[in-house]
Amino acid sequence: MGENPRPSSDPHNEEDLAKYLLERISTLESRNMEIREQVRQVESEKRYIEQQKIRFEREIRKLKSEIEQLRSPPLVIGTVTDVVDPHRIIIRSSAGPRFLVRASNFIEPDSLKPGVRCSLNQQSLAIVDVLPQSFDAQIYGMEIIDSPKETYADIGGLLVQIQEIQEAVELPLKKPELFKAVGIDPPKGVLLHGPPGTGKTLLARAVAHETNAQFLRVVGSELVQKYIGEGARLVRELFELAKKKAPSIIFIDEIDAIGAQRTESTTSGDREVQRTLMQLLAGMDGFESRGDVKIIGATNRIDILDRALLRPGRFDRIIEIPLPDTHGRSSILNIHTEYMNLGEDVILLEIAALTDGKNGADLKAICTEAGMYAIREERDTVTHNDFIKAIRKVSLDFNRHHLGTEDGAMYA
Repeated sequence: MGENPRPSSDPHNEEDLAKYLLERISTLESRNMEIREQVRQVESEKRYIEQQKIRFEREIRKLKSEIEQLRSPPLVIGTVTDVVDPHRIIIRSSAGPRFLVRASNFIEPDSLKPGVRCSLNQQSLAIVDVLPQSFDAQIYGMEIIDSPKETYADIGGLLVQIQEIQEAVELPLKKPELFKAVGIDPPKGVLLHGPPGTGKTLLARAVAHETNAQFLRVVGSELVQKYIGEGARLVRELFELAKKKAPSIIFIDEIDAIGAQRTESTTSGDREVQRTLMQLLAGMDGFESRGDVKIIGATNRIDILDRALLRPGRFDRIIEIPLPDTHGRSSILNIHTEYMNLGEDVILLEIAALTDGKNGADLKAICTEAGMYAIREERDTVTHNDFIKAIRKVSLDFNRHHLGTEDGAMYA
């Protein structure tokens, strides 16, 4: 920056000299502030560059580690079949044949037991590491809940069914001493059957909530696999996972997908479904104690289930979940309208009388539609007429081909 010219006035003029000095000081202070700001920016950029350097160095170490892992030879997966002594183990490799191998000195001898999965050196087949027990990703992909939130208060019109499932599932888990005192074995499984939408799944979830049990829900069709033995393996691992997380409840929904009656069909698909069924039957027989594990099945086609699945010892109690009667529908409506702002003209018992043949799912849809009619008209209160229109709409949506003159007269 160039020097400011000295004033042309006489240097002995004190006023001009003071003015010159003040201007010079102001210029220097301004320049000083600019330099300080530049220093702060440089320091900030320096700190950012140092942080980036640390991050890049960490990323380089990570990538080098991955490169070393990729360069290391692959390990063969095997399963321990027998232990000859602490130094000699019989294993079955993933390829099929069996070998007598030695284990690494870094492996605890007690951890090598028949059935344990391990990794083997590709050339010497020596046991390098013991693998943790794992389950198929599809098993973990199923619905696994620590404790469902549904309770018996969320179920309407099924008092007898609730009592029966309590005796078969809840009591053995909460009070096993009662069965021991009487001298009988508790039921192993319960089969719920009835029309769709009657609350079978809700009932099973409520039982799991009351017993604080793990709830493992699987749809029967998920156990049907493409390759031979895969479905049976999933069933086996499902029971192993349930035993590991005991107390637990296995809920198999739409069990008729794998539990249909066995026929003389020779197609490979049917044979694979039958293999899965036989593995399910073996698991339910309980050749080994399953601990606090209970099985609940659900279907709306009990007529096509295999007789071996229905015999006592597998499903010890078969509970029918029927369509609710008038009082049952009234209690279901009370549950679904608990938090709704109902008008004074709404009488749920009258609405229940108009919904003959409807299941719990239909009644929930009717309550939702009635609320939507109030929202459409920007009202905060649901009236009796809203419910009448909702009944008509749900009936037209879901039962259009069954709608007859009597229903038309009822809604007129």
